[in-house]
Amino acid sequence: MPLFQRLKTVLIKVLPTFDFMEKKHIAIIGLGYVGLPLAAIFSKKYPTIGYDIDKEKVDAINKGFDPTAELGNKQLQGALNDGFVTTTELEAIVDSNVYIITVPTDIHEDKTPNLNPLKKASEAIGIILKQGDLVIYESTTYPGCTEEICVPILESTSGLKFNVDFTVGYSPERINPGDKERNVTNIIKVTSGSTEQAGLEVNALYKSVITAGTYLAPSIKVAEAAKAIENAQRDVNISFMNELAVIFDKLDIDTGDVLAAAGTKWNFLPFKPGLVGGHCISVDPYYLAHKAQEVGHNSLVILSGRRINEGMGLHVASSIVKLMQQKELPLTSKALILGITFKENTGDTRNSGVVHVYKELKEFGLHVEVYDPLADAYQVNKEYGIELIPHLNLNDYKVILIAVAHDDFKDLQIKTAPNKVVYDLKGILPRTDVDKRL
Repeated sequence: MPLFQRLKTVLIKVLPTFDFMEKKHIAIIGLGYVGLPLAAIFSKKYPTIGYDIDKEKVDAINKGFDPTAELGNKQLQGALNDGFVTTTELEAIVDSNVYIITVPTDIHEDKTPNLNPLKKASEAIGIILKQGDLVIYESTTYPGCTEEICVPILESTSGLKFNVDFTVGYSPERINPGDKERNVTNIIKVTSGSTEQAGLEVNALYKSVITAGTYLAPSIKVAEAAKAIENAQRDVNISFMNELAVIFDKLDIDTGDVLAAAGTKWNFLPFKPGLVGGHCISVDPYYLAHKAQEVGHNSLVILSGRRINEGMGLHVASSIVKLMQQKELPLTSKALILGITFKENTGDTRNSGVVHVYKELKEFGLHVEVYDPLADAYQVNKEYGIELIPHLNLNDYKVILIAVAHDDFKDLQIKTAPNKVVYDLKGILPRTDVDKRL
């Protein structure tokens, strides 16, 4: 192909993208751990408005208070100064031409995908969708969900034709809650589009605000699958460590010592046992397994990892009870759990594995109290029916479980004694000061 013709072909593809970039007005649908930080970075360059159905949350954000604590009040106030506003009124975002949907995707009690928030968000956007608009999904789904579930809703609600009147993109969120080093701007963003041009536009949009850069996937399904396996892989790796912890517990071997020895080999993966929670790792494998079953494959590895990880709450509680029996402590003893968030140094309690331990200890008859200075006491009580204690007196308890490795806990004076059980699930204390580590 002559040089002039090649340049003409490139310009045909790229120039519409530049035109798109100049005129975009962005609406973020869902202002949680993913949507709010994303809205803040877009508001630095483009007119951006946030939409959420939770009026209490929207009012707090407009006053400069970050209810997720993920962005921080200072950065949020900076975004508000840049012109970012939030609303519960759908009509207020009608002038946008880029709609980014970041609503949560969870599972039902039977472990099947709960797509209701995604469907409702698609219906809402369909009501106001216009010719030429672009809808981007960030919510984690299974491969095919965007085009098989969401797009038909957009079409039926709007009366518009997919890839003729509007296009769709998918760019999976990669937020790591509580991580102040790896935030939304310095994690490579996977992008995709329903057409070649839509893919270029989605990629250009994110590339303009993501300093780490972007990776344009060849299709929406590929981008969806990439997100699903990121978390499924981590879940399976942790489940292997958890199974080892159960085995070594029965053999009276310290798992931490085994991993330290094995870790001297250059290619040994540095995973550790623990409770698996959070919005992604404990949920996404079920989405992948669900889609696998739809196409006639029963997932063995993925679901076995889920079963092992979900059983760790009972394992930890049973180990504590065994230690109590060895020290002849009554099962009516007072127990303290330090931490209820799903990971350290964050207030995020979504799908926390600690809750399972709490319930199992209660079933054994213990009087259990929970202390966590980072968790929102109101939300914990609302979600799990657990009342956090506001103050800490370590002398009140015969059993202490360090469940979360918050920095606030590392300087606490905790040590085992003949009439006390200390279980260090996270290995933050010297081994000589505890009865057992996971």
